[in-house]
Amino acid sequence: MRRRQFLTAVGFAGAGGLGLFGCRASSAEEFTADPQALQVYSAQHQNLTKPWAEAFTAATGIPVQIRQGQDASMGHQIVAEGDSSPADVFLTENSPAMTLVERAGLLAEVDPTTRRQVPKDAAPSSNAWISIAARSTVLVYNTARLARSDVPGSLMDLAKPEWQDRWGCAAGGADFQSIVAGMLADQGEPATAEWLTGLKANARILQNNIATMKSVNAGEMDCGVIFHYYWYRDQAGTKEGSGNTALHYFRNSDPGAFVSLSGGGVLASADKPAEAQQFLKFITSPEGQKVLVESQSMEYAVGTGVTSDPALPPLTSLEAPPVDPFTLNSEKVIQMMTDAGIL
Repeated sequence: MRRRQFLTAVGFAGAGGLGLFGCRASSAEEFTADPQALQVYSAQHQNLTKPWAEAFTAATGIPVQIRQGQDASMGHQIVAEGDSSPADVFLTENSPAMTLVERAGLLAEVDPTTRRQVPKDAAPSSNAWISIAARSTVLVYNTARLARSDVPGSLMDLAKPEWQDRWGCAAGGADFQSIVAGMLADQGEPATAEWLTGLKANARILQNNIATMKSVNAGEMDCGVIFHYYWYRDQAGTKEGSGNTALHYFRNSDPGAFVSLSGGGVLASADKPAEAQQFLKFITSPEGQKVLVESQSMEYAVGTGVTSDPALPPLTSLEAPPVDPFTLNSEKVIQMMTDAGIL
């Protein structure tokens, strides 16, 4: 049995791993993997990953240990660890972190039976990983400050001078950078660079999607760019952070209709490759996708024949731009945002 203890890299979220079925949580400085448990590196939300792991263990008897982190830092950590990584499975919120690991040649092919559980456009032609969930870009706007008829017709419009200091986003987060990566793939580098210049001039930069939504709700700005599920989660609860707002879906193949796919992959160096493939097959199966829907994560199910939460507009109705989510260039986006003075 190889490599089972190492130091946590700077940038990881949380305090090490989440132990399930006898696996202990670890300190922020050091993570010790349980050799009996399947090791899952997860940048997905814990309110989804944990129910998946628990349901998988209940169905198979295989214990799971989760190490929680963020998309970019966790993807880079796996690349840095290479064949010595303790990870058996990698789960992401957005596809760029997964393609980073794929390009490093660190992923095994997805089992064909697993691949057949999701639509054709929910897995890369390389078969190196598979989509496990989806989220849509939306504009959240304050209904007292902005009439629906005055909502921008395109995400690209937010770079115009008339939107100065009227909108915000979490530009430093992997979610927003995934949206920009979709824009880059759809609109090209010159148009994206121009839009980022407009963002720098016009937008308020907030800490995350929730902070953006709450700022709009409080009337501090007209609107903000977020992913859909933050709003639906708040609406399903107290509405404290969204009660004064509504959502706008750009549709019409606009860059603002970008749909980001969460990914799941098996490490080529996995100690438990069969169990890792079994886990990936489980979470994309009808049973696993039902766990997603019932978790109240409000993310879109991607498994064939599984209906997402009824509060959500159907995924097929969003008219997303024809962007290949498996080739999104997060490194290029970070460089462009840095050059624009945003990061």
